[in-house]
Amino acid sequence: MKKLTRTETAEFLAAHNNYIILTHARPDGDTIGSAAALCLGLRKLGKTAHVLENKEVSPRFRWLHQGLTTDAAADTDCVLSVDVASPGILQEAFKPLLGRIQLRIDHHSSATSFTDFELVDPISASCAEIVYDVLTLMNCPPDKDIAQAIYVGASTDTGCFRYANTTAHTFSTAAACAQAGAEIYRLNMELFETNTLARLRMQGWIVEHMKLIRGGAMCICPIPRQVELDMGVTGDDMDNISSFPRTVAGVCMAATLRQAENGDVKLSVRAIPGYDATQVTVPFGGGGHKGAAGATLKMPLEEAAQAVERVMLEQMP
Repeated sequence: MKKLTRTETAEFLAAHNNYIILTHARPDGDTIGSAAALCLGLRKLGKTAHVLENKEVSPRFRWLHQGLTTDAAADTDCVLSVDVASPGILQEAFKPLLGRIQLRIDHHSSATSFTDFELVDPISASCAEIVYDVLTLMNCPPDKDIAQAIYVGASTDTGCFRYANTTAHTFSTAAACAQAGAEIYRLNMELFETNTLARLRMQGWIVEHMKLIRGGAMCICPIPRQVELDMGVTGDDMDNISSFPRTVAGVCMAATLRQAENGDVKLSVRAIPGYDATQVTVPFGGGGHKGAAGATLKMPLEEAAQAVERVMLEQMP
């Protein structure tokens, strides 16, 4: 594996013509926005580029990939991944492509190398910012569609620029998106200011059932699958729900565990500066950032909650 700079990544992309772009499982705004922006930019430069269709993309973000997807990678395609920290978090249908992925663009500090080349910058608040930089170096300034995709990636990974990972570069990237025509107000309303009744009911359930530990400095909330079914919440309703318990006054680290349809437990951890979410997820084969990390546990929900709580208690500064 060879580490690339932004300039070297731009040169790599300029040297190839046919691209397939991969996103991660349980795709968020950053992996979806980064893939869309990179695909649109490569097409603008005369390249053939597609995003490999990720069937887990929710209606909330699906519009970003409209007209960009394909259902298969050709043998001659150059395969890229965006915002994928490790092979384990690739969408399951994409894993047969492991060994063919030539370039990874990412910003996770706990990233695992699995490609021929990689551009990984843990200083960047979002992968979308890195994509913006690379396209700029390729003399591909954002048009409105690219700008909207980059803005979605940058804003969702920073909690609308509220999280500690937000930098001056994040703001300058967002400003460039606004100058290029991104509909900032509409996007912010849809992404951050609108809740369904089902999501609000779920937040109320979390308040009633989360467990505070270490004198309220930490909390943990396992959510049984049946609760989600009974409330009728969708994937969009549950998007970033793990950030909600962290907003309780005094809570510095929060873990949310959700049961998937196949019985696996999806762990999401959120933490403020001074705490490291990855130290809770890495023992379970996961990763991410100090402020936000995740993992998948193949065990019953109650057992998973007990295991996570033990690890969390060990992480108290």
